[in-house]
Amino acid sequence: MAMANAFSSSSFTALRSKPSDSSLPPPLSYYSPAPKPMRYFSVTPRFNSFPRKTVKMCASVDGVDSVGSMSLKSEQENDYVPMPIVLIDQDSDPDATIVQVSFGDRLGALVDTMKALKDLGLDVLKGTVSTENSVTQTKFFITRLSTGRKVEDPDLLERIRLTIINNLLKYHPESSERLAMGEAFGIKPPEKKVDVDIATHIHVKEDGPRRSLLYIETADRPGLLLEMIKIMADVNVNVESAEIDTEGLVAKDTFHVSYRGAALNSSLSQVLVNCLRYYLRRPETDEDSY
Repeated sequence: MAMANAFSSSSFTALRSKPSDSSLPPPLSYYSPAPKPMRYFSVTPRFNSFPRKTVKMCASVDGVDSVGSMSLKSEQENDYVPMPIVLIDQDSDPDATIVQVSFGDRLGALVDTMKALKDLGLDVLKGTVSTENSVTQTKFFITRLSTGRKVEDPDLLERIRLTIINNLLKYHPESSERLAMGEAFGIKPPEKKVDVDIATHIHVKEDGPRRSLLYIETADRPGLLLEMIKIMADVNVNVESAEIDTEGLVAKDTFHVSYRGAALNSSLSQVLVNCLRYYLRRPETDEDSY
C-alpha cells in the first residue's frame, strides 16, 4: 500500500511539474475545448455544458444568417394567398341551400356576407364554422325569405355566388389574384390564366333509373351557371339539383339531370356533352350558333 501511494504521489508530482518546462506541451487533461470562431460563444460559460444549443446558434458559420432565414420563411408564408372556395350545395339538406365559403384561415364571422345574402331576399337559418387542416370553413343554411324553401332559381343561385365572391374581393382584396373575377374587379389580376380548352372536362354517368349525374369543370367567369343551364334547357334536359363549386379560377359543378322523368340515354348524353363543350370552350361564340 505504501508503494502504491508513493507511486501515485510521484506520478501526480511529475504531471504538475511538466507545465513549468516551456519546451513541453501540457498534458491532454489540461486542454479545454477549442474556442469557436465567433465572439458570442464566450458570452456565458453555460454554453460549454450545452453543446447542442451552441451548434444551433452557430448556423452563421457557413455564412447563413439563421434569424434572417427564419424571417424570410415567415415573410414567404405571409405572402402566400390561399385558395378561395365558394360551394353551393343543393343536395345535402332537403330544406335549405347550403353555402360554404373558405379562404385559408383568413375569414372572420362573415357578418357582411350574411347581410348581403339577406339583401337578396334570403333568410340565413343557421351558420357553422369548422377548421380542417388550418382551413376555416364557414357554412350558411339559407332559404328564400318569401317561401321558406331552398333556392331553386338558377339566376338567384348565380347571384348568390357572385355576391359572395364580390365580398371576398372587397374585404380580402388579396384574393383577386386567385379568382377569375379579379381580372375585372380586383386590385391584382391573376398571374396565371386558365386555358379553357385544357381546363374543360364534361362527363355524364348514370345515377339511377330516373336521373343522371352531369359533371362540368371549366374556367370560371361571371354568368357561367346561367349559360350552362340555358344550354341544358335548349336540349330539353331538366336540372333537378346542383352543387356549384368555385375553386379559385376553376368552376367544378355537378348537376342531377333528367329527360322527361328518366335518366339520359347515351345518345342524349353525347349531344349534351358536345353542346356544352362547344360553347364553354368558345365563350365568344354567338348563343344561337351551336
